[in-house]
Amino acid sequence: MRILVVGSGGREHALIWKLKQESPDAQIYAAPGNGGTKALAESVPLKPDEVDELADFADSRDIDLTVVGPEAPLVAGIVDAFEERGLKIFGPTARAAEIEGSKAFAKALMKKAGVPSAGHETFSEFDEAEKYIRKHGAPLVVKASGLAAGKGSIVCESVEEAVEAAQSMMVDEKFGDAGATIVVEDFLAGEELSLLYLTDGENAVPLVPSQDHKPIGEGDTGLNTGGMGAYAPVSIADDALVGVVTDEIILPTLAALRDDDRTFRGVLYAGLILVDGDPYVIEFNCRFGDPETQAVLPLMQEGLLDVFVGLAGGGDLDVDRFRFRGGAAVCTVLASKGYPGSYEKGKRITIPKGLEDDDELIVLHAGTRRDPEGKLVTSGGRVLGVVGLGADVTAAAARSREGAEAIKFPGKYFRRDIGYREIDREAAG
Repeated sequence: MRILVVGSGGREHALIWKLKQESPDAQIYAAPGNGGTKALAESVPLKPDEVDELADFADSRDIDLTVVGPEAPLVAGIVDAFEERGLKIFGPTARAAEIEGSKAFAKALMKKAGVPSAGHETFSEFDEAEKYIRKHGAPLVVKASGLAAGKGSIVCESVEEAVEAAQSMMVDEKFGDAGATIVVEDFLAGEELSLLYLTDGENAVPLVPSQDHKPIGEGDTGLNTGGMGAYAPVSIADDALVGVVTDEIILPTLAALRDDDRTFRGVLYAGLILVDGDPYVIEFNCRFGDPETQAVLPLMQEGLLDVFVGLAGGGDLDVDRFRFRGGAAVCTVLASKGYPGSYEKGKRITIPKGLEDDDELIVLHAGTRRDPEGKLVTSGGRVLGVVGLGADVTAAAARSREGAEAIKFPGKYFRRDIGYREIDREAAG
Protein backbone atom coordinates (compact mmCIF):
# COMPACT_ATOMS: atom_id res chain seq x y z
CA MET A 1 0.00 0.00 0.00
CA ARG A 2 1.15 3.54 -0.82
CA ILE A 3 0.11 6.26 1.65
CA LEU A 4 0.62 10.03 1.50
CA VAL A 5 0.46 11.99 4.78
CA VAL A 6 0.11 15.75 4.35
CA GLY A 7 1.74 17.94 7.01
CA SER A 8 4.95 18.44 8.95
CA GLY A 9 4.15 18.50 12.67
CA GLY A 10 4.01 16.18 15.64
CA ARG A 11 0.50 15.07 14.74
CA GLU A 12 1.67 13.97 11.31
CA HIS A 13 4.65 12.09 12.78
CA ALA A 14 2.23 10.32 15.14
CA LEU A 15 -0.04 9.37 12.24
CA ILE A 16 2.89 8.05 10.20
CA TRP A 17 4.22 6.15 13.22
CA LYS A 18 0.83 4.52 13.79
CA LEU A 19 0.16 3.69 10.14
CA LYS A 20 3.62 2.13 9.80
CA GLN A 21 2.96 0.14 12.96
CA GLU A 22 -0.26 -1.24 11.49
CA SER A 23 1.18 -1.81 8.02
CA PRO A 24 4.98 -2.29 8.18
CA ASP A 25 5.23 -2.96 4.46
CA ALA A 26 3.42 0.22 3.44
CA GLN A 27 5.31 2.82 1.40
CA ILE A 28 4.59 6.10 3.18
CA TYR A 29 5.31 9.57 1.84
CA ALA A 30 5.31 12.74 3.97
CA ALA A 31 4.59 16.14 2.43
CA PRO A 32 6.78 17.75 3.55
CA GLY A 33 7.43 15.80 6.80
CA ASN A 34 10.13 16.76 9.29
CA GLY A 35 13.47 15.63 10.66
CA GLY A 36 11.91 12.65 12.40
CA THR A 37 9.50 11.35 9.78
CA LYS A 38 12.42 10.58 7.46
CA ALA A 39 13.03 7.34 9.36
CA LEU A 40 9.55 6.07 8.45
CA ALA A 41 8.52 7.92 5.31
CA GLU A 42 9.98 9.40 2.15
CA SER A 43 9.88 13.20 2.24
CA VAL A 44 8.09 15.03 -0.56
CA PRO A 45 9.07 18.71 -1.02
CA LEU A 46 5.50 19.96 -1.19
CA LYS A 47 3.65 22.20 1.26
CA PRO A 48 0.15 21.35 2.56
CA ASP A 49 -1.37 24.28 0.66
CA GLU A 50 0.02 23.15 -2.70
CA VAL A 51 -3.14 21.21 -3.44
CA ASP A 52 -2.80 20.75 -7.20
CA GLU A 53 0.83 19.65 -6.88
CA LEU A 54 -0.09 17.18 -4.12
CA ALA A 55 -2.85 15.74 -6.28
CA ASP A 56 -0.42 15.43 -9.20
CA PHE A 57 2.02 13.59 -6.96
CA ALA A 58 -0.66 11.24 -5.63
CA ASP A 59 -1.78 10.52 -9.17
CA SER A 60 1.73 9.94 -10.51
CA ARG A 61 2.71 7.60 -7.67
CA ASP A 62 -0.58 5.65 -7.62
CA ILE A 63 -1.17 6.62 -3.99
CA ASP A 64 -3.82 4.38 -2.43
CA LEU A 65 -4.67 6.71 0.46
CA THR A 66 -3.96 10.32 1.40
CA VAL A 67 -4.34 11.44 5.03
CA VAL A 68 -4.44 15.18 5.76
CA GLY A 69 -3.11 16.41 9.10
CA PRO A 70 -3.52 20.22 9.29
CA GLU A 71 -6.76 22.15 9.02
CA ALA A 72 -5.79 24.78 6.41
CA PRO A 73 -5.72 22.48 3.35
CA LEU A 74 -8.99 20.85 4.47
CA VAL A 75 -10.70 24.23 4.74
CA ALA A 76 -9.18 25.18 1.37
CA GLY A 77 -10.74 22.14 -0.31
CA ILE A 78 -7.99 19.55 -0.72
CA VAL A 79 -10.51 16.71 -0.28
CA ASP A 80 -12.76 18.15 -3.00
CA ALA A 81 -9.81 18.49 -5.38
CA PHE A 82 -8.61 14.93 -4.79
CA GLU A 83 -12.07 13.40 -5.07
CA GLU A 84 -12.70 15.24 -8.35
CA ARG A 85 -9.69 13.36 -9.72
CA GLY A 86 -10.79 10.01 -8.30
CA LEU A 87 -8.08 9.98 -5.62
CA LYS A 88 -8.88 8.45 -2.23
CA ILE A 89 -8.38 10.88 0.64
CA PHE A 90 -9.36 10.85 4.29
CA GLY A 91 -10.95 14.04 5.60
CA PRO A 92 -13.96 16.34 5.24
CA THR A 93 -14.85 18.47 2.23
CA ALA A 94 -14.37 22.24 2.33
CA ARG A 95 -18.05 22.83 3.12
CA ALA A 96 -17.91 20.40 6.04
CA ALA A 97 -14.54 21.73 7.23
CA GLU A 98 -16.06 25.19 7.64
CA ILE A 99 -17.03 24.01 11.12
CA GLU A 100 -13.41 24.86 11.99
CA GLY A 101 -12.70 27.41 9.27
CA SER A 102 -15.34 29.81 10.60
CA LYS A 103 -16.14 30.06 14.29
CA ALA A 104 -19.07 32.29 13.35
CA PHE A 105 -20.48 29.49 11.19
CA ALA A 106 -19.83 26.90 13.90
CA LYS A 107 -21.68 28.95 16.53
CA ALA A 108 -24.68 29.38 14.22
CA LEU A 109 -24.65 25.66 13.45
CA MET A 110 -24.56 24.75 17.15
CA LYS A 111 -27.49 27.05 17.84
CA LYS A 112 -29.46 25.39 15.04
CA ALA A 113 -28.59 21.92 16.35
CA GLY A 114 -29.38 22.77 19.98
CA VAL A 115 -25.81 22.01 21.04
CA PRO A 116 -24.72 23.59 24.34
CA SER A 117 -22.03 26.27 24.02
CA ALA A 118 -21.20 29.63 25.54
CA GLY A 119 -23.43 32.62 24.83
CA HIS A 120 -21.92 34.79 22.12
CA GLU A 121 -22.20 37.57 19.58
CA THR A 122 -20.45 37.85 16.20
CA PHE A 123 -18.98 41.08 14.85
CA SER A 124 -17.44 42.32 11.61
CA GLU A 125 -17.04 45.94 12.75
CA PHE A 126 -14.72 46.91 15.60
CA ASP A 127 -16.89 49.78 16.84
CA GLU A 128 -19.84 47.44 17.31
CA ALA A 129 -17.65 44.85 19.05
CA GLU A 130 -16.26 47.49 21.43
CA LYS A 131 -19.75 48.74 22.33
CA TYR A 132 -20.89 45.21 23.10
CA ILE A 133 -17.83 44.41 25.20
CA ARG A 134 -18.15 47.57 27.30
CA LYS A 135 -21.85 46.99 27.85
CA HIS A 136 -21.53 43.26 28.59
CA GLY A 137 -18.57 43.38 30.96
CA ALA A 138 -15.84 40.83 31.65
CA PRO A 139 -14.64 38.11 31.76
CA LEU A 140 -15.01 37.33 28.08
CA VAL A 141 -13.35 35.21 25.40
CA VAL A 142 -12.49 36.96 22.13
CA LYS A 143 -11.95 34.66 19.15
CA ALA A 144 -10.81 35.25 15.60
CA SER A 145 -13.46 33.56 13.44
CA GLY A 146 -10.97 32.20 10.92
CA LEU A 147 -7.94 29.93 11.20
CA ALA A 148 -5.23 31.28 13.49
CA ALA A 149 -2.99 28.26 14.15
CA GLY A 150 -4.67 27.56 17.49
CA LYS A 151 -3.73 31.00 18.87
CA GLY A 152 -6.80 33.04 17.95
CA SER A 153 -8.70 32.58 21.21
CA ILE A 154 -7.94 35.07 24.00
CA VAL A 155 -9.39 34.83 27.50
CA CYS A 156 -9.89 38.38 28.81
CA GLU A 157 -10.36 39.08 32.51
CA SER A 158 -11.14 42.77 32.05
CA VAL A 159 -13.10 44.90 29.62
CA GLU A 160 -9.95 46.70 28.50
CA GLU A 161 -8.23 43.38 27.75
CA ALA A 162 -11.21 42.32 25.64
CA VAL A 163 -11.30 45.61 23.74
CA GLU A 164 -7.55 45.34 23.14
CA ALA A 165 -7.93 41.76 21.90
CA ALA A 166 -10.71 42.75 19.50
CA GLN A 167 -8.68 45.69 18.22
CA SER A 168 -5.60 43.53 17.68
CA MET A 169 -7.65 41.19 15.50
CA MET A 170 -9.96 43.55 13.63
CA VAL A 171 -7.89 46.74 13.35
CA ASP A 172 -4.26 45.67 13.73
CA GLU A 173 -4.90 42.46 11.74
CA LYS A 174 -2.82 40.34 14.11
CA PHE A 175 -4.19 37.18 12.50
CA GLY A 176 -4.69 38.60 9.01
CA ASP A 177 -8.02 37.85 7.36
CA ALA A 178 -8.81 35.32 10.11
CA GLY A 179 -9.61 38.18 12.49
CA ALA A 180 -11.78 40.26 10.16
CA THR A 181 -14.78 38.70 11.89
CA ILE A 182 -14.65 37.88 15.58
CA VAL A 183 -16.78 35.96 18.05
CA VAL A 184 -17.13 37.37 21.57
CA GLU A 185 -18.16 34.65 24.01
CA ASP A 186 -19.21 34.46 27.63
CA PHE A 187 -16.41 32.99 29.73
CA LEU A 188 -17.16 29.50 31.05
CA ALA A 189 -15.23 28.16 34.04
CA GLY A 190 -14.49 24.45 34.26
CA GLU A 191 -12.17 21.65 33.22
CA GLU A 192 -11.48 21.18 29.52
CA LEU A 193 -11.69 17.92 27.61
CA SER A 194 -10.87 16.81 24.07
CA LEU A 195 -12.90 14.11 22.34
CA LEU A 196 -11.98 12.99 18.84
CA TYR A 197 -14.61 11.12 16.83
CA LEU A 198 -14.16 9.14 13.65
CA THR A 199 -17.31 9.54 11.60
CA ASP A 200 -18.90 8.68 8.28
CA GLY A 201 -21.25 11.64 8.60
CA GLU A 202 -23.99 9.75 10.38
CA ASN A 203 -22.32 7.32 12.78
CA ALA A 204 -19.52 8.37 15.13
CA VAL A 205 -17.07 6.49 17.35
CA PRO A 206 -15.01 8.28 20.03
CA LEU A 207 -11.31 7.69 20.52
CA VAL A 208 -9.78 7.71 24.02
CA PRO A 209 -10.66 11.00 25.82
CA SER A 210 -7.71 13.35 26.26
CA GLN A 211 -6.86 16.71 27.79
CA ASP A 212 -4.69 19.39 26.21
CA HIS A 213 -2.57 21.98 28.06
CA LYS A 214 -2.54 25.15 25.95
CA PRO A 215 -1.03 27.84 28.23
CA ILE A 216 2.74 28.19 28.10
CA GLY A 217 3.23 28.20 31.88
CA GLU A 218 2.86 25.51 34.50
CA GLY A 219 -0.45 25.48 36.30
CA ASP A 220 -2.03 26.63 33.02
CA THR A 221 -0.73 30.19 33.23
CA GLY A 222 0.51 32.62 30.62
CA LEU A 223 -0.09 32.96 26.89
CA ASN A 224 -1.99 30.36 24.89
CA THR A 225 0.01 28.17 22.53
CA GLY A 226 -0.79 25.49 20.00
CA GLY A 227 -0.51 23.03 22.92
CA MET A 228 2.27 22.27 25.40
CA GLY A 229 1.24 18.69 26.07
CA ALA A 230 -1.64 16.28 26.46
CA TYR A 231 -2.58 13.11 28.27
CA ALA A 232 -5.07 10.26 27.88
CA PRO A 233 -7.30 8.83 29.21
CA VAL A 234 -9.18 11.32 31.39
CA SER A 235 -11.02 9.69 34.31
CA ILE A 236 -13.78 12.29 34.51
CA ALA A 237 -14.72 11.39 30.92
CA ASP A 238 -16.39 8.12 31.88
CA ASP A 239 -18.70 6.12 29.61
CA ALA A 240 -21.74 8.04 30.81
CA LEU A 241 -20.24 11.44 29.99
CA VAL A 242 -18.93 10.29 26.62
CA GLY A 243 -22.43 8.97 25.88
CA VAL A 244 -23.91 12.38 26.64
CA VAL A 245 -21.38 14.08 24.36
CA THR A 246 -22.13 11.61 21.59
CA ASP A 247 -25.92 11.84 21.84
CA GLU A 248 -26.35 15.53 22.68
CA ILE A 249 -23.44 17.14 20.85
CA ILE A 250 -21.83 15.02 18.13
CA LEU A 251 -24.83 13.33 16.52
CA PRO A 252 -26.97 16.52 16.44
CA THR A 253 -24.04 18.42 14.94
CA LEU A 254 -23.52 15.80 12.25
CA ALA A 255 -27.26 15.87 11.49
CA ALA A 256 -27.23 19.67 11.16
CA LEU A 257 -24.27 19.43 8.79
CA ARG A 258 -26.08 16.83 6.67
CA ASP A 259 -29.20 18.98 6.56
CA ASP A 260 -27.07 21.81 5.17
CA ASP A 261 -25.51 19.57 2.50
CA ARG A 262 -22.22 19.43 4.42
CA THR A 263 -21.92 15.72 5.28
CA PHE A 264 -18.82 15.39 7.45
CA ARG A 265 -16.55 12.38 6.90
CA GLY A 266 -13.28 12.14 8.80
CA VAL A 267 -12.28 13.22 12.32
CA LEU A 268 -14.54 15.61 14.19
CA TYR A 269 -12.75 17.06 17.20
CA ALA A 270 -14.89 18.41 20.02
CA GLY A 271 -13.10 20.78 22.37
CA LEU A 272 -15.27 20.78 25.48
CA ILE A 273 -15.50 22.39 28.89
CA LEU A 274 -17.29 20.77 31.80
CA VAL A 275 -19.42 23.23 33.77
CA ASP A 276 -20.82 21.62 36.92
CA GLY A 277 -20.35 18.27 35.17
CA ASP A 278 -22.22 19.25 31.99
CA PRO A 279 -20.32 19.43 28.67
CA TYR A 280 -20.30 22.63 26.59
CA VAL A 281 -18.55 23.04 23.25
CA ILE A 282 -15.62 25.47 23.16
CA GLU A 283 -14.77 24.70 19.55
CA PHE A 284 -14.99 22.11 16.82
CA ASN A 285 -12.00 21.10 14.71
CA CYS A 286 -12.15 19.25 11.41
CA ARG A 287 -9.04 17.11 11.99
CA PHE A 288 -6.92 15.32 14.56
CA GLY A 289 -5.80 17.55 17.43
CA ASP A 290 -2.19 18.42 18.11
CA PRO A 291 -0.85 17.37 20.65
CA GLU A 292 -3.86 15.19 21.60
CA THR A 293 -3.13 12.82 18.71
CA GLN A 294 0.33 12.11 20.12
CA ALA A 295 -1.26 10.88 23.37
CA VAL A 296 -4.27 9.09 21.88
CA LEU A 297 -2.81 7.06 19.00
CA PRO A 298 -0.28 5.12 21.14
CA LEU A 299 -3.29 3.77 23.07
CA MET A 300 -4.81 2.30 19.89
CA GLN A 301 -3.80 -1.26 19.14
CA GLU A 302 -5.26 -1.60 15.66
CA GLY A 303 -7.96 -0.48 13.26
CA LEU A 304 -6.92 3.05 12.29
CA LEU A 305 -5.67 2.25 8.77
CA ASP A 306 -8.70 0.10 7.95
CA VAL A 307 -11.05 2.91 9.03
CA PHE A 308 -9.11 5.49 7.00
CA VAL A 309 -9.29 3.32 3.89
CA GLY A 310 -12.99 2.58 4.39
CA LEU A 311 -14.03 6.18 4.92
CA ALA A 312 -11.82 7.48 2.11
CA GLY A 313 -13.49 4.99 -0.19
CA GLY A 314 -16.97 6.24 0.70
CA GLY A 315 -17.83 3.35 3.00
CA ASP A 316 -19.64 3.33 6.32
CA LEU A 317 -17.79 3.47 9.61
CA ASP A 318 -16.82 0.00 10.82
CA VAL A 319 -17.00 0.27 14.61
CA ASP A 320 -15.71 -3.27 15.15
CA ARG A 321 -12.27 -2.43 13.76
CA PHE A 322 -11.10 -0.51 16.82
CA ARG A 323 -8.87 -2.05 19.46
CA PHE A 324 -7.45 -0.09 22.40
CA ARG A 325 -4.78 -1.04 24.92
CA GLY A 326 -4.98 -0.27 28.61
CA GLY A 327 -2.81 2.16 30.53
CA ALA A 328 -2.12 5.81 29.83
CA ALA A 329 -0.04 8.10 27.63
CA VAL A 330 1.39 11.56 28.35
CA CYS A 331 2.92 13.81 25.71
CA THR A 332 5.26 16.59 26.86
CA VAL A 333 6.08 19.20 24.22
CA LEU A 334 9.62 20.59 24.05
CA ALA A 335 9.49 24.17 22.78
CA SER A 336 11.97 26.75 21.56
CA LYS A 337 12.87 29.65 23.86
CA GLY A 338 10.49 32.54 23.18
CA TYR A 339 7.57 30.45 21.92
CA PRO A 340 4.70 31.33 21.39
CA GLY A 341 6.39 34.61 20.47
CA SER A 342 9.50 34.95 18.32
CA TYR A 343 12.19 32.29 18.60
CA GLU A 344 15.44 31.27 16.94
CA LYS A 345 15.82 28.27 14.67
CA GLY A 346 18.71 26.03 13.75
CA LYS A 347 19.62 24.91 17.29
CA ARG A 348 21.36 21.52 17.39
CA ILE A 349 19.26 18.76 19.01
CA THR A 350 20.81 15.87 20.90
CA ILE A 351 18.72 12.78 21.57
CA PRO A 352 20.68 10.29 23.73
CA LYS A 353 21.52 7.03 22.02
CA GLY A 354 19.13 4.29 23.08
CA LEU A 355 16.48 6.66 24.44
CA GLU A 356 14.03 5.74 21.71
CA ASP A 357 14.63 2.00 22.19
CA ASP A 358 12.47 2.12 25.33
CA ASP A 359 9.06 0.51 24.74
CA GLU A 360 7.52 3.06 27.11
CA LEU A 361 8.87 6.16 25.32
CA ILE A 362 8.15 7.60 21.88
CA VAL A 363 9.82 10.74 20.53
CA LEU A 364 7.66 12.46 17.93
CA HIS A 365 9.14 15.32 15.92
CA ALA A 366 7.36 18.57 15.11
CA GLY A 367 9.60 21.59 14.43
CA THR A 368 12.75 19.72 13.38
CA ARG A 369 14.80 19.36 10.21
CA ARG A 370 18.16 18.00 9.07
CA ASP A 371 20.90 20.53 8.33
CA PRO A 372 23.29 20.14 5.36
CA GLU A 373 25.47 17.88 7.52
CA GLY A 374 22.52 15.64 8.32
CA LYS A 375 22.37 16.83 11.92
CA LEU A 376 19.02 17.33 13.64
CA VAL A 377 18.18 21.00 14.36
CA THR A 378 15.17 23.01 15.48
CA SER A 379 12.90 24.59 12.87
CA GLY A 380 9.77 25.55 14.81
CA GLY A 381 8.29 26.75 18.07
CA ARG A 382 7.11 23.33 19.16
CA VAL A 383 10.09 21.11 18.49
CA LEU A 384 9.43 17.61 19.85
CA GLY A 385 6.73 15.65 21.66
CA VAL A 386 7.99 13.13 24.21
CA VAL A 387 5.35 10.48 24.85
CA GLY A 388 5.57 8.36 27.96
CA LEU A 389 3.47 5.22 28.45
CA GLY A 390 2.55 3.68 31.76
CA ALA A 391 -0.04 1.85 33.82
CA ASP A 392 -1.60 5.18 34.77
CA VAL A 393 -1.12 8.88 34.06
CA THR A 394 1.23 9.30 37.02
CA ALA A 395 3.62 6.66 35.68
CA ALA A 396 3.30 7.85 32.07
CA ALA A 397 3.97 11.45 33.07
CA ALA A 398 7.10 10.47 34.98
CA ARG A 399 8.45 8.59 31.96
CA SER A 400 7.61 11.49 29.67
CA ARG A 401 9.42 13.98 31.92
CA GLU A 402 12.49 11.72 32.13
CA GLY A 403 12.68 11.62 28.34
CA ALA A 404 12.12 15.38 28.08
CA GLU A 405 14.97 16.04 30.51
CA ALA A 406 17.35 13.76 28.58
CA ILE A 407 16.92 15.50 25.22
CA LYS A 408 19.07 18.61 24.79
CA PHE A 409 19.01 21.73 22.65
CA PRO A 410 19.81 25.39 23.47
CA GLY A 411 16.80 27.24 24.86
CA LYS A 412 14.74 24.09 25.44
CA TYR A 413 11.58 24.77 27.44
CA PHE A 414 8.86 22.40 28.58
CA ARG A 415 6.13 22.16 31.18
CA ARG A 416 6.82 19.62 33.91
CA ASP A 417 3.18 19.36 35.03
CA ILE A 418 1.43 17.79 32.03
CA GLY A 419 -1.45 15.70 33.37
CA TYR A 420 -1.35 17.36 36.80
CA ARG A 421 -5.11 17.27 37.34
CA GLU A 422 -5.27 13.55 36.64
CA ILE A 423 -2.20 12.89 38.77
CA ASP A 424 -3.95 14.67 41.67
CA ARG A 425 -7.04 12.53 41.13
CA GLU A 426 -4.98 9.35 41.08
CA ALA A 427 -3.20 10.37 44.28
CA ALA A 428 -6.54 11.02 45.95
CA GLY A 429 -7.67 7.53 45.02
